[in-house]
Amino acid sequence: MSTRIRIGDLLREETIILSLAAQTKEAALDELIDKLDQTGRLHSKEELKKAILAREALGSTGIGEGIAIPHAKSAAVKTPSIAFGFSREGIDFDSLDNQKAHLFFMIAATDHANQAHLETLALLSEMLMDESFRRQLMTVESAAELLRIITAKELEIRQAEEGEAGNQENEGAPTETPTGATVVAVTACPTGIAHTYMAADALKKKAEEMGITLKVETNGSSGVKNRLTPEEIEAASAVIVAADKQVEMERFVGKVVIEVPVAEGIRQPEALLNRAVKQEGKRYQGKGGQTQKAGESAEGDGSHPFAFYKHLMNGVSNMLPFVVGGGIIIALSFMFGIKAFEPNDPSFHPLAKALMDIGSGSAFALMIPVLAGFIAMSIADRPGFAPGMVGGMLAASSGSGFLGGLIAGFLAGYLVLGLKKALSKLPPSLDSLKPVLLYPLFGILLTGLVMVFVISEPLAAVNTALTGWLKNMNQGNAIILGAVLGAMMAFDMGGPFNKAAFTFGIAMIAEGNLGPHAAIMAAGMTPPLGLALATTLFKKKFTQEEKQAGKTAYLLGASFITEGAIPFAAADPTRVIPSTMLGSAVAGGLSMFFGCTLPAPHGGVFVLPVIGNAGMYIVAILTGTVVTALMVNLLKKEAVN
Repeated sequence: MSTRIRIGDLLREETIILSLAAQTKEAALDELIDKLDQTGRLHSKEELKKAILAREALGSTGIGEGIAIPHAKSAAVKTPSIAFGFSREGIDFDSLDNQKAHLFFMIAATDHANQAHLETLALLSEMLMDESFRRQLMTVESAAELLRIITAKELEIRQAEEGEAGNQENEGAPTETPTGATVVAVTACPTGIAHTYMAADALKKKAEEMGITLKVETNGSSGVKNRLTPEEIEAASAVIVAADKQVEMERFVGKVVIEVPVAEGIRQPEALLNRAVKQEGKRYQGKGGQTQKAGESAEGDGSHPFAFYKHLMNGVSNMLPFVVGGGIIIALSFMFGIKAFEPNDPSFHPLAKALMDIGSGSAFALMIPVLAGFIAMSIADRPGFAPGMVGGMLAASSGSGFLGGLIAGFLAGYLVLGLKKALSKLPPSLDSLKPVLLYPLFGILLTGLVMVFVISEPLAAVNTALTGWLKNMNQGNAIILGAVLGAMMAFDMGGPFNKAAFTFGIAMIAEGNLGPHAAIMAAGMTPPLGLALATTLFKKKFTQEEKQAGKTAYLLGASFITEGAIPFAAADPTRVIPSTMLGSAVAGGLSMFFGCTLPAPHGGVFVLPVIGNAGMYIVAILTGTVVTALMVNLLKKEAVN
């Protein structure tokens, strides 16, 4: 007991607010952060707020039952601390049960909080699962009384833990209960401070009520605790994995596994335990989540829509730094002149060339391979990464672009899953050869052959056909042509449709027709600008990561880097792509209607001085931007943070 840190060491009378003035979620966060700052617990309240909001973006810390536990680990924290706030009226906090939150515990941990601190914070999460304890907190009249109640509850739990430890010196397989049901579980959340332990506690308490033997392993900030042994896993009828981050899965091969978000472990422990007892899940067969029917469908199945979305987001999140960093560097190169990176151009500048080589030649060149590689890795684990990267490189070099990269990623991932199944019957003595020889050899070979002979050529043919169609259409209505070119620019943002429109525009410049390419550039600027505006005006429709990407998208759009919209389109294609297509069609059509012209092939706002009818050109771009933002707001659902 002497080495442990008490909750009273982290929560002090001066960090307690018995009557919050706040009426909104953000105001409540600000009030609690201000309290910590006023008592000298922080280096920077602004930086702590950023960390708190980043955690909220991963999933609301309003856990239901009138409780909210906003928390973060940050270098902005000087001293590990807890701030308490009470709101009698309640505050909407995006809680899991859609009820208002009354009890607020803000946990501020240092960036390198030690294990003792983290265990104490986990204990607080466990205490809050007790309904009678929560009722006591709702009636306190002074900060001193609040601390007395918390101290008494903490002592009760610690004594119970010591008594239990004394009775269980040797940990083995769980003892059978009268029901004969034995279940094991793993809980984990991204920060590993609160939700990990609350889900564990909720499952344990409900299992005790139901007469089910349960052992829960927690993957928290201080590492893995109560690790499941092979004997315990073998003896269990099923495994519950309530996690929002990766956990060790290979030990569960052959077991029925039920995978759900960590919040479901807190809110629906009884339903999860019932499913585990009835074995209503999938039998885990190995890396990549390949499963076999064991009952009803489970979220861990690779064919489940949630799994598809998870694979897609894994690719997008890893691609995003290349899009953002590379795009800004390209934009910086334009400051020296639109063609200053070309050695033979009179405006050549060596720094402009270096910036273009870094941004376009390196960062953007890696963008599609990284997208495909991490999609494949999400599907098939590490053996999928190399085939996905190679497939993505082939997509980029063949001109199939973003859509080709998506196809390559999913193709490589599922091909490697197939290889795993096909090679599973080889003698065990060859297992060591699979990850270093067989998976990369056959995975890269099969993915490459399909991309070269099946994917690339048809997309190239589509590109050629589209270019010819556009040339014939140029004799018709200019407004329709501009609208069609605009929609094509926004459809695949760097893929064959986009490239066909761009190539057509360059050909028209060569022929002395400067109108179509002006429409093309206006339409290419509109998707990132429209999505950036949407993240500014309609914040509830986007995750915290997307809001941050939206800030960068302003610069990318202004620089005619349509790829700035790719992360949004990849995350929600059925709503974002129609919105961008409509906005770009409006921008392209208006540009042609206003008679705008453009002699330069690239440049965005940097070439405004050479654009014919520049004033109306800006009107066309702004109109398309607004249409895109409004359509996104109309079609998108509110983001689940």
